[in-house]
Amino acid sequence: MNLEIHPALPRRKDFRIGILGSGFIVNDCHLVAYRKAGFNPVAIASRSRENAAKVAERHCIGKVYDGYGQLLDDPSIEVLDIAVPPNVQLGLILEACRRKSVKGILAQKPLGMNYQEAVQAVEACEQAGIVLAVNQNMRYDQSVRAGKALLRNGTIGEPVFATIDMRGIPHWMPWQKDLGWVTLRIMSIHHLDTFRYWFGDPERIFCSTRPDPRTTFPHQDGICTYILEYASGLRCVGIDDTWTGPAKEGAPADIHIGWRIEGLNGLAVGDIGWCKTPYTTPSTVRYGARGDAAFHQPKWNESWFPDAFIGTMSQILIAIESDTEPAIGGRDNLQTMALVEAAYKSADEHRAVGLSEISSVQK
Repeated sequence: MNLEIHPALPRRKDFRIGILGSGFIVNDCHLVAYRKAGFNPVAIASRSRENAAKVAERHCIGKVYDGYGQLLDDPSIEVLDIAVPPNVQLGLILEACRRKSVKGILAQKPLGMNYQEAVQAVEACEQAGIVLAVNQNMRYDQSVRAGKALLRNGTIGEPVFATIDMRGIPHWMPWQKDLGWVTLRIMSIHHLDTFRYWFGDPERIFCSTRPDPRTTFPHQDGICTYILEYASGLRCVGIDDTWTGPAKEGAPADIHIGWRIEGLNGLAVGDIGWCKTPYTTPSTVRYGARGDAAFHQPKWNESWFPDAFIGTMSQILIAIESDTEPAIGGRDNLQTMALVEAAYKSADEHRAVGLSEISSVQK
């Protein structure tokens, strides 16, 4: 069975890509994937020119700029790949829209500091005629795409119940201490977007959070649990446990991320390789339907990090060359941002919050 784990690729691969940012995600994921796919990153800028130069040397990038503004002023750049902290991203998007020189922008998730910032980014790009896509890269994890294929082709039938269970210890970024939020906008956003990718938009979400004992700076959304309710009766449950027990304090560790989709006709179970050592460990899936004697267990060599980033860049290049919406377009991603905002509101008010409460009021 074709589980469609590989993304479609653009006909043209030589779009001139400018990179804003030079951290781990650029150095070890974006650019590794782009070179593997044959894409064409030609320039880079960062807060630190020295760090940008090191990344450029590793990945054979010809131009290193002293700052973001110099790269944005380069009229030869066709696509911007933005990988900066969320409190910086909107300003760069607005500056690019003011110049109107690029054809497309691939923005990081979260698209903004909040839903309203995401709306600003989407509207600015639409007014400037710039294609905006969002780097919700879990959609291109191979097991997640296999799950989508099994839903699309009817193998497991109508979905009844689905879960994503993360027992992992992320490496928080320094800027998160300043912003005061942790898991919902950084980790849970992947899982909420994946539920949307698989099943569409829920009617409402109930979310409960507590601080993570290991994270010392003030925050509320350390450990997050949430239930998504769909009109069809489908229920999705997410557990994002960044504590996982005292795994770093001397206790035995049981670190993993798994997902499960139960349908009327079958079952699919995935195991995400990102949290394993090395981080390039492939994810896996096993699935079975009525009449199967055992689970099917396909294998592949690709992994979420870095191979998923081929898909996130491909989607915007395809959109530019075919004049269509990206697979993860900015306007579609507003619903993921609304779901995250609804989760915060639900946790604050201790009630289920409808997606429409966010997306209809704040636009």
